[in-house]
Amino acid sequence: MKLEINHDSPIPLHVQVEELMRKLLNSAEYRDGALLPKEIELSNLLGVSRNTIRQATNKLEHEGLLVRKKGVGSKAAKKKPLYTGLDHWYSFTNEMRERGIEVLNLGLEVKWVPADKKLATFFNVEVGRKVLKLSKLKGTKEGAQPIVYFESFFHPRIGVNEQDDFDIPLYTMLERKYGVRVVKSSENISALIAGKMARKLKIKQGDPILFRERFVLDAGDRPIEYNIGFYRSDRFIYSININKA
Repeated sequence: MKLEINHDSPIPLHVQVEELMRKLLNSAEYRDGALLPKEIELSNLLGVSRNTIRQATNKLEHEGLLVRKKGVGSKAAKKKPLYTGLDHWYSFTNEMRERGIEVLNLGLEVKWVPADKKLATFFNVEVGRKVLKLSKLKGTKEGAQPIVYFESFFHPRIGVNEQDDFDIPLYTMLERKYGVRVVKSSENISALIAGKMARKLKIKQGDPILFRERFVLDAGDRPIEYNIGFYRSDRFIYSININKA
């Protein structure tokens, strides 16, 4: 990355330095823990005072994006893991919003697929019956980095189709448009090696990921959705709260 600022710009120097350092912190090299250039190096390279550099780094440190250690240097702060749990299964988007985290769809695909044996058994339909499949790649607004990939399959009786608005929280849409209210789910959680999923999540093929399988039911125990999720293990902690009887 070319390190330079525009001294003729009306944008204040410390703001330009701050934006430049945000880009540095988000680059692969510095996300992996490399130390940032020292204040004196940046000062000489950019042609600004050390006070200007410090003003920018103070703000980034206050935001939790940068950590400084005396005698060592500055580096990108480790990303805090996102928590998801069995007591908040209803909507990933709503769950993250409750925690003050805005997520967005980085990728969305809707198509009809034939039900395999597992889907057919859960939905109690014949193998090969067409069901709607929704695929979503979700990430945080900060850096638009992927954090989880979901695949959902819907029971054909509901009537969900490819014209539905899947940019709004899924279970909100199901209840408002189709009168379907989800009330319970059964979950299976396991650890996997990323493999082919690495490309979607922008991690290495040998990195660990969290795999979550979910069977969603309505109040009458009728199947609504089969959902699988692949979570980046460096960004997620799956929490379970248990009360002793």
